[in-house]
Amino acid sequence: MRLTSSAHYSIFLLSSILGLSSASYSSHFEDDAPCVARSPTTGLYFDLNAISLSPPKMKDGNKLSKDARTESWYARGHDYPANFTINICAPVIENVTDVVGIESSRWKNVSAYYERDDKRYSIGQQASEPFFRGRKLVLNYTNGSPCPDNYNTGSSNASTRNKSTIMSFLCDRDAAPNVATASFVGSMDECSYFFEVRSSAACGGIAVDPNAGGLGPGGVFGVIMVIAIAVYLIGGCAYQRTVMHQRGWRQCPNFSLWAGVFDFVKDMFVILFSSLGNLFRCRGSAAGNGYTRADSDGRGGFIGAIGGRGGRGGRGQGRDVDAENRLIDQLDEEWDD
Repeated sequence: MRLTSSAHYSIFLLSSILGLSSASYSSHFEDDAPCVARSPTTGLYFDLNAISLSPPKMKDGNKLSKDARTESWYARGHDYPANFTINICAPVIENVTDVVGIESSRWKNVSAYYERDDKRYSIGQQASEPFFRGRKLVLNYTNGSPCPDNYNTGSSNASTRNKSTIMSFLCDRDAAPNVATASFVGSMDECSYFFEVRSSAACGGIAVDPNAGGLGPGGVFGVIMVIAIAVYLIGGCAYQRTVMHQRGWRQCPNFSLWAGVFDFVKDMFVILFSSLGNLFRCRGSAAGNGYTRADSDGRGGFIGAIGGRGGRGGRGQGRDVDAENRLIDQLDEEWDD
C-alpha cells in the first residue's frame, strides 16, 4: 500500500511532535557543576551527587528521614591491615579527630581515612571535581597524612609526600540509585591508594537542567493525548483515503458518527434557544398588559411559554409543540440508526 503525499506530510508532522516532546529533557548541566563530569567522547553527563553523603538532618535527637545514612561508605582492606571509610565529593559523615599529620582545622575536610594501631590516617582531603582519564571516570583526593619516611625518594629531609587516593567509577545498572559499593584495589607504597566504586550514578545520561522547569505530570499527560489524537486523525485519514477511496470531509475517521453528533448538538441548541425566545416574549407581553391571566387548567408560565398543550398560546402554539415533538421523534430515530 502506497501513502499519498498528504499522508507522508502527516507522518512527518507526528514525528516533529514526538521530537518536541522529548526535546524538553535534553537540557544539560553546566560543565563546572560540583561533582559532575562530562565525557569528552560520548558527551554524556555523570552526576555523582546521588552517592555523595551528608550528615542526616536531626530534630529532637531523631532523624527526619528514616532512610538517611549515618555512616560513610566502607571498603574492606582484605590483605591490607586496615579497613577504609570513604565519601564521594564530600567529607566523611563521621566526626574525625586526632588525624596523624593533619592540622585540627582540616579534620572536618577529610574525605577518606583508615585506622591502624589506634591511629587515624587521612588518605585525602575533600575534592569535588571528577574527571575523565581516557574513558575512565576518576576522582582524586590529595593532601592526606604524611607518607612513611622509609618510602621517601632518597631524601634525608622529613617526608614531603602526603597520602592520596584515586577512585575509578564503574557503571552498575543493577544497583539502587543512591547506593555505591567501594572496593579497595591496592597500595604500592602505603602512600597512594586505589579504589573502584560501582554505582548506577556512573552510568551517565542526558542531564536535566533544574532551572528549565520541564514537564510535570499534567504536561506529560497532555503530550500523550495530543500524540494519541494525532495518530487517530492521521491513521484514519490515510486509511479512508487510500483503502476506502474517500474524498473531502469523508476522509475523516468515523465521519458518519461525528456528523451525527454535530447534527444532534446543533438541533439541541435550536430547541433551547427557540424555547428561551418564546419564554422571553411571553414575559414581555405579560408586563405590557399589566396583569397575567390564569388559565383554567393551571398550565401557564414556563410551560405555556415553551408551547405546552393547553397554554395561553392557543391553537397556533399547539401546532408549534406538535412540530417540535415531531422533530424530537425524528432525532431519536436517527440516533437509534
